[in-house]
Amino acid sequence: MHDVTSATSVSPVSSGLLYTLRVLVLAHAVSLLVAAMFAGQALVFTDTGIVADLGVAETHVMIGMVSHLIGLLQIVAAVLYWRPGRGAGWPALASLALFVLGIAQHFLLAIGLGAHVPNGVLMFGLLALTTVWAWSPSASRRR
Repeated sequence: MHDVTSATSVSPVSSGLLYTLRVLVLAHAVSLLVAAMFAGQALVFTDTGIVADLGVAETHVMIGMVSHLIGLLQIVAAVLYWRPGRGAGWPALASLALFVLGIAQHFLLAIGLGAHVPNGVLMFGLLALTTVWAWSPSASRRR
């Protein structure tokens, strides 16, 4: 007789892959939050306009570099979660998009804060969605 329950039950994604992805997504979110906090502290509003505190701005840039490194590791973890792990594929695309948006931040600052800030907000939104998903029970399901 054919066993139907074993054919329809699907094992969850490897806990090691999922945990690694969760930790990296959370670390990425924390690094982006800290970078944004330093960005806010770097801007000094005066009667003549906005002036940057270069010491704090440099810290903002360095934390951004750490965020890029975490983003690269997140891409690797998301691809491993997707392909060999048979998890969802969209976190790999979201991780790649976050990395590209993060690199774009360096070039957008040359254009001005009018482009740099909205791009940062877009990064926050995408990373918030990815973080909520990564820590939800649905992240452990195979696709």
